[in-house]
Amino acid sequence: MKNFMEKYNVSRETFDCLKTYEASLNEWQQKFNLVSKNSLADAWNRHFADSAQLFDYIPKEAEVLLDFGSGAGFPGMVLAIMAKEKTPYLKVKLIESIGKKTLYLKHVAEICNVNVEILNQRIEALPPQKADVITSRAMASLDELLNYTYRFCRPNTICIFPKGKSYAEEVAAAQKRWSFNYRAEPNQQNPEGVILIITALHRKGIK
Repeated sequence: MKNFMEKYNVSRETFDCLKTYEASLNEWQQKFNLVSKNSLADAWNRHFADSAQLFDYIPKEAEVLLDFGSGAGFPGMVLAIMAKEKTPYLKVKLIESIGKKTLYLKHVAEICNVNVEILNQRIEALPPQKADVITSRAMASLDELLNYTYRFCRPNTICIFPKGKSYAEEVAAAQKRWSFNYRAEPNQQNPEGVILIITALHRKGIK
């Protein structure tokens, strides 16, 4: 925690905002099941730092980021808070289908004074729109994720998906239906996991 500001190059203001966010997570977890109970004791590393590391993979010129299955805001809300300082022109949209979680996300946006769009919708119901970046964490298998995301992709859209140790099997399964370029970056918070960076997504058989 002590070296977070240096490691992720954020100001004291941004760091304090994330700490306020962390305190609210502990408070709201008593009312709603926002994250797993096992992860709450180490929420700073398991959720906040784990989300913050994704920011380095967002292109500086990106203008629209969609975060699917935002839950309690990981990684989307953390990225929006960092973007407020680093790339204020980045429009972040959090998509979450569970109403009580969107209530919490709105609370965090208010206490952190962050400009983020929160949509209480299923991804399938979203109107067509194109994103520069799509993120999602612990929502679905890679094949399912790509099925959700492909209609929001431009040729140069970047998908940033943290995955666990079975990521290679997920990639192999997804390649049966999808054509894409990818690289697996190390996950600094989970030695067994990776961060998949996916580009040039196409459904096989469709040009």
